[in-house]
Amino acid sequence: MRETFAKNINRYRKEKGLTQEGLAQKLKISYQAVSKWENEQAMPDITLLPEVSKVLEVSVDKLLGYISYDKRVTIYEEEYATQEYYWGLKPNKDCYKVLELMPPTKHLKLLDIGCGEGKDAVFFARNGYDVTAFDISDAGIEKTKRLADMVGVNVKVFKADITDFRLNTQFDILFSSGVLHYINPKFRREIFDNYKSYTNKDGMHFFNVFVQKPFIAPPPENEPNAFEWKSGELLSHYHDWLIESCPEVIFDCNSSGVPHQHAMSKVFSKKTQ
Repeated sequence: MRETFAKNINRYRKEKGLTQEGLAQKLKISYQAVSKWENEQAMPDITLLPEVSKVLEVSVDKLLGYISYDKRVTIYEEEYATQEYYWGLKPNKDCYKVLELMPPTKHLKLLDIGCGEGKDAVFFARNGYDVTAFDISDAGIEKTKRLADMVGVNVKVFKADITDFRLNTQFDILFSSGVLHYINPKFRREIFDNYKSYTNKDGMHFFNVFVQKPFIAPPPENEPNAFEWKSGELLSHYHDWLIESCPEVIFDCNSSGVPHQHAMSKVFSKKTQ
Protein backbone atom coordinates (compact mmCIF):
# COMPACT_ATOMS: atom_id res chain seq x y z
CA MET A 1 0.00 0.00 0.00
CA ARG A 2 2.84 2.41 0.82
CA GLU A 3 4.29 2.10 -2.70
CA THR A 4 0.88 2.67 -4.29
CA PHE A 5 0.15 5.66 -2.08
CA ALA A 6 3.56 7.18 -2.89
CA LYS A 7 2.92 6.94 -6.63
CA ASN A 8 -0.61 8.29 -6.33
CA ILE A 9 0.38 11.28 -4.20
CA ASN A 10 3.10 12.16 -6.68
CA ARG A 11 0.82 11.81 -9.71
CA TYR A 12 -2.22 13.61 -8.36
CA ARG A 13 -0.07 16.39 -6.89
CA LYS A 14 1.50 17.03 -10.28
CA GLU A 15 -1.89 16.90 -12.01
CA LYS A 16 -2.98 19.75 -9.71
CA GLY A 17 0.16 21.70 -10.63
CA LEU A 18 1.48 21.59 -7.06
CA THR A 19 5.06 21.25 -5.87
CA GLN A 20 5.78 19.24 -2.75
CA GLU A 21 6.09 22.53 -0.88
CA GLY A 22 2.82 23.80 -2.36
CA LEU A 23 0.95 20.70 -1.24
CA ALA A 24 2.56 20.94 2.18
CA GLN A 25 1.43 24.54 2.58
CA LYS A 26 -2.16 23.64 1.79
CA LEU A 27 -2.03 20.80 4.31
CA LYS A 28 -0.17 22.94 6.88
CA ILE A 29 2.65 20.41 7.21
CA SER A 30 6.34 20.41 6.27
CA TYR A 31 7.41 19.71 2.70
CA GLN A 32 9.73 17.05 4.14
CA ALA A 33 6.63 15.10 5.20
CA VAL A 34 5.30 15.13 1.63
CA SER A 35 8.73 14.11 0.36
CA LYS A 36 8.76 11.14 2.74
CA TRP A 37 5.31 10.06 1.48
CA GLU A 38 6.45 10.13 -2.14
CA ASN A 39 9.70 8.29 -1.33
CA GLU A 40 7.83 5.50 0.48
CA GLN A 41 9.46 6.45 3.79
CA ALA A 42 6.24 7.26 5.63
CA MET A 43 2.46 7.37 5.45
CA PRO A 44 0.29 10.29 6.62
CA ASP A 45 -1.68 10.11 9.82
CA ILE A 46 -5.11 8.69 9.07
CA THR A 47 -6.77 11.88 10.29
CA LEU A 48 -4.97 13.81 7.54
CA LEU A 49 -6.23 11.66 4.66
CA PRO A 50 -9.59 13.50 4.25
CA GLU A 51 -7.76 16.83 3.86
CA VAL A 52 -5.30 15.31 1.34
CA SER A 53 -8.29 13.93 -0.55
CA LYS A 54 -9.96 17.36 -0.55
CA VAL A 55 -6.87 19.25 -1.76
CA LEU A 56 -6.07 16.79 -4.55
CA GLU A 57 -9.76 16.23 -5.41
CA VAL A 58 -9.26 12.46 -5.33
CA SER A 59 -11.09 10.00 -3.10
CA VAL A 60 -9.24 8.36 -0.22
CA ASP A 61 -9.94 4.99 -1.84
CA LYS A 62 -8.12 6.05 -4.99
CA LEU A 63 -5.21 7.51 -3.04
CA LEU A 64 -4.77 4.16 -1.30
CA GLY A 65 -5.11 2.21 -4.53
CA TYR A 66 -8.64 0.89 -4.12
CA ILE A 67 -11.31 1.13 -6.78
CA SER A 68 -14.63 2.26 -5.37
CA TYR A 69 -17.52 3.76 -7.32
CA ASP A 70 -20.75 5.33 -6.18
CA LYS A 71 -22.14 5.51 -9.71
CA ARG A 72 -22.16 3.34 -12.78
CA VAL A 73 -18.89 3.90 -14.64
CA THR A 74 -19.59 1.83 -17.75
CA ILE A 75 -22.87 1.35 -19.56
CA TYR A 76 -21.89 -2.26 -20.26
CA GLU A 77 -21.91 -3.60 -16.69
CA GLU A 78 -25.55 -4.67 -16.99
CA GLU A 79 -25.04 -6.01 -20.52
CA TYR A 80 -22.14 -8.18 -19.36
CA ALA A 81 -24.18 -9.57 -16.45
CA THR A 82 -26.03 -11.98 -18.76
CA GLN A 83 -24.89 -15.50 -19.62
CA GLU A 84 -24.49 -14.60 -23.29
CA TYR A 85 -21.40 -12.80 -24.53
CA TYR A 86 -22.54 -9.32 -25.58
CA TRP A 87 -19.78 -8.92 -28.19
CA GLY A 88 -19.78 -12.58 -29.18
CA LEU A 89 -16.70 -14.81 -29.14
CA LYS A 90 -15.15 -13.92 -32.49
CA PRO A 91 -11.89 -11.97 -32.01
CA ASN A 92 -11.50 -8.43 -33.26
CA LYS A 93 -9.97 -8.22 -36.74
CA ASP A 94 -7.05 -6.26 -35.29
CA CYS A 95 -6.04 -9.38 -33.36
CA TYR A 96 -4.89 -10.86 -36.66
CA LYS A 97 -2.67 -7.82 -37.21
CA VAL A 98 -0.94 -8.70 -33.95
CA LEU A 99 -0.36 -12.25 -35.22
CA GLU A 100 0.91 -10.88 -38.53
CA LEU A 101 3.27 -8.22 -37.19
CA MET A 102 4.37 -9.82 -33.89
CA PRO A 103 3.83 -13.59 -34.09
CA PRO A 104 4.54 -15.50 -30.85
CA THR A 105 7.67 -17.22 -32.14
CA LYS A 106 9.22 -16.37 -28.76
CA HIS A 107 7.86 -15.48 -25.33
CA LEU A 108 5.87 -12.26 -25.69
CA LYS A 109 4.01 -10.47 -22.89
CA LEU A 110 0.76 -8.87 -24.06
CA LEU A 111 -1.55 -6.50 -22.19
CA ASP A 112 -5.19 -6.16 -23.26
CA ILE A 113 -6.38 -2.75 -22.04
CA GLY A 114 -10.13 -2.78 -21.43
CA CYS A 115 -10.67 -6.46 -22.21
CA GLY A 116 -14.47 -6.42 -21.85
CA GLU A 117 -15.69 -10.01 -21.72
CA GLY A 118 -12.28 -11.36 -22.71
CA LYS A 119 -12.76 -12.67 -26.24
CA ASP A 120 -9.58 -11.01 -27.56
CA ALA A 121 -7.49 -11.75 -24.48
CA VAL A 122 -8.44 -15.43 -24.63
CA PHE A 123 -7.74 -15.51 -28.38
CA PHE A 124 -4.23 -14.20 -27.75
CA ALA A 125 -3.65 -16.74 -24.96
CA ARG A 126 -4.80 -19.57 -27.22
CA ASN A 127 -2.25 -18.48 -29.78
CA GLY A 128 0.67 -18.61 -27.36
CA TYR A 129 1.02 -15.10 -25.93
CA ASP A 130 1.57 -14.47 -22.21
CA VAL A 131 -1.59 -12.44 -21.61
CA THR A 132 -2.52 -9.95 -18.93
CA ALA A 133 -5.81 -8.04 -19.17
CA PHE A 134 -7.87 -5.58 -17.19
CA ASP A 135 -11.30 -4.00 -17.32
CA ILE A 136 -13.45 -1.81 -15.08
CA SER A 137 -16.47 -4.16 -15.25
CA ASP A 138 -16.77 -6.84 -12.58
CA ALA A 139 -19.09 -8.85 -14.82
CA GLY A 140 -16.65 -8.56 -17.72
CA ILE A 141 -13.76 -9.78 -15.58
CA GLU A 142 -15.72 -12.81 -14.40
CA LYS A 143 -16.71 -13.69 -17.97
CA THR A 144 -13.09 -13.35 -19.08
CA LYS A 145 -12.05 -15.82 -16.38
CA ARG A 146 -14.87 -18.16 -17.31
CA LEU A 147 -14.01 -18.07 -21.00
CA ALA A 148 -10.32 -18.70 -20.29
CA ASP A 149 -11.20 -21.67 -18.09
CA MET A 150 -13.57 -23.01 -20.72
CA VAL A 151 -10.88 -23.15 -23.40
CA GLY A 152 -8.08 -24.12 -21.02
CA VAL A 153 -5.77 -21.10 -21.17
CA ASN A 154 -4.30 -18.74 -18.60
CA VAL A 155 -5.17 -15.03 -18.65
CA LYS A 156 -4.07 -12.86 -15.74
CA VAL A 157 -7.06 -10.53 -15.41
CA PHE A 158 -7.74 -7.80 -12.86
CA LYS A 159 -10.01 -4.82 -12.26
CA ALA A 160 -8.74 -1.31 -13.01
CA ASP A 161 -9.94 2.04 -14.31
CA ILE A 162 -8.09 3.05 -17.49
CA THR A 163 -7.90 6.65 -16.21
CA ASP A 164 -6.20 5.69 -12.94
CA PHE A 165 -4.14 2.66 -13.92
CA ARG A 166 -0.45 3.08 -14.78
CA LEU A 167 2.00 0.43 -15.90
CA ASN A 168 4.93 -0.47 -13.67
CA THR A 169 6.13 -3.57 -15.52
CA GLN A 170 7.35 -4.12 -19.08
CA PHE A 171 5.30 -5.59 -21.93
CA ASP A 172 6.06 -6.49 -25.54
CA ILE A 173 2.58 -5.77 -26.89
CA LEU A 174 -0.16 -3.40 -25.78
CA PHE A 175 -3.57 -3.96 -27.36
CA SER A 176 -6.78 -1.98 -26.92
CA SER A 177 -9.93 -1.78 -29.02
CA GLY A 178 -12.91 0.49 -28.49
CA VAL A 179 -11.80 1.67 -25.05
CA LEU A 180 -9.45 4.65 -25.27
CA HIS A 181 -12.30 7.16 -25.59
CA TYR A 182 -12.74 6.76 -21.82
CA ILE A 183 -9.45 8.61 -21.24
CA ASN A 184 -9.99 12.26 -20.38
CA PRO A 185 -7.95 14.46 -22.79
CA LYS A 186 -6.04 16.07 -19.92
CA PHE A 187 -4.59 12.66 -18.96
CA ARG A 188 -3.81 11.33 -22.45
CA ARG A 189 -0.24 12.54 -22.79
CA GLU A 190 0.77 11.19 -19.39
CA ILE A 191 -0.97 7.86 -19.94
CA PHE A 192 0.50 7.30 -23.39
CA ASP A 193 3.97 8.27 -22.16
CA ASN A 194 3.55 5.65 -19.42
CA TYR A 195 2.44 3.00 -21.93
CA LYS A 196 5.37 3.79 -24.21
CA SER A 197 7.89 3.83 -21.40
CA TYR A 198 6.89 0.35 -20.22
CA THR A 199 7.01 -1.19 -23.69
CA ASN A 200 10.10 -3.23 -24.53
CA LYS A 201 12.34 -2.30 -27.46
CA ASP A 202 10.86 -3.70 -30.70
CA GLY A 203 7.53 -3.99 -28.90
CA MET A 204 4.31 -2.76 -30.48
CA HIS A 205 1.05 -0.98 -29.69
CA PHE A 206 -2.16 -1.93 -31.47
CA PHE A 207 -4.68 0.78 -30.61
CA ASN A 208 -7.83 2.31 -32.06
CA VAL A 209 -10.13 5.18 -31.13
CA PHE A 210 -13.55 6.37 -32.23
CA VAL A 211 -13.28 9.72 -34.03
CA GLN A 212 -15.95 12.30 -34.68
CA LYS A 213 -17.01 13.02 -38.26
CA PRO A 214 -19.61 15.62 -39.31
CA PHE A 215 -21.20 13.18 -41.76
CA ILE A 216 -21.77 10.45 -39.15
CA ALA A 217 -24.50 10.79 -36.52
CA PRO A 218 -23.54 10.39 -32.85
CA PRO A 219 -23.90 6.79 -31.58
CA PRO A 220 -27.19 5.91 -29.84
CA GLU A 221 -25.50 4.77 -26.61
CA ASN A 222 -25.46 7.28 -23.79
CA GLU A 223 -21.79 7.27 -22.79
CA PRO A 224 -21.50 9.71 -19.86
CA ASN A 225 -17.77 9.03 -19.36
CA ALA A 226 -16.65 9.09 -23.01
CA PHE A 227 -14.53 11.82 -24.58
CA GLU A 228 -14.05 12.87 -28.18
CA TRP A 229 -10.99 12.04 -30.27
CA LYS A 230 -10.10 13.73 -33.54
CA SER A 231 -8.59 12.24 -36.69
CA GLY A 232 -4.82 12.12 -36.39
CA GLU A 233 -4.79 12.65 -32.63
CA LEU A 234 -3.91 9.05 -31.77
CA LEU A 235 -1.15 9.04 -34.39
CA SER A 236 0.39 12.17 -32.84
CA HIS A 237 1.33 10.20 -29.73
CA TYR A 238 3.66 8.04 -31.85
CA HIS A 239 5.73 10.63 -33.73
CA ASP A 240 8.88 8.99 -32.33
CA TRP A 241 7.91 5.39 -33.14
CA LEU A 242 7.85 3.47 -36.40
CA ILE A 243 4.31 3.53 -37.79
CA GLU A 244 3.52 0.18 -39.37
CA SER A 245 -0.03 1.20 -40.30
CA CYS A 246 -2.51 3.97 -39.44
CA PRO A 247 -5.81 3.39 -41.29
CA GLU A 248 -9.06 5.22 -40.67
CA VAL A 249 -12.19 3.19 -41.26
CA ILE A 250 -15.97 3.58 -41.17
CA PHE A 251 -18.02 0.56 -40.16
CA ASP A 252 -21.59 -0.43 -39.39
CA CYS A 253 -22.58 -1.33 -35.84
CA ASN A 254 -25.69 -2.72 -34.17
CA SER A 255 -24.41 -3.02 -30.59
CA SER A 256 -27.33 -1.14 -29.05
CA GLY A 257 -29.98 -2.73 -31.24
CA VAL A 258 -30.08 0.45 -33.33
CA PRO A 259 -28.15 0.32 -36.62
CA HIS A 260 -25.51 3.06 -36.73
CA GLN A 261 -21.99 3.77 -37.92
CA HIS A 262 -18.65 4.59 -36.35
CA ALA A 263 -15.50 6.22 -37.68
CA MET A 264 -12.34 4.78 -36.18
CA SER A 265 -8.65 5.69 -36.36
CA LYS A 266 -6.13 2.90 -35.85
CA VAL A 267 -2.40 2.94 -35.17
CA PHE A 268 -0.11 -0.07 -35.26
CA SER A 269 3.27 1.24 -34.12
CA LYS A 270 6.68 -0.14 -33.12
CA LYS A 271 9.21 1.03 -30.54
CA THR A 272 12.57 0.90 -32.32
CA GLN A 273 14.87 2.33 -29.65
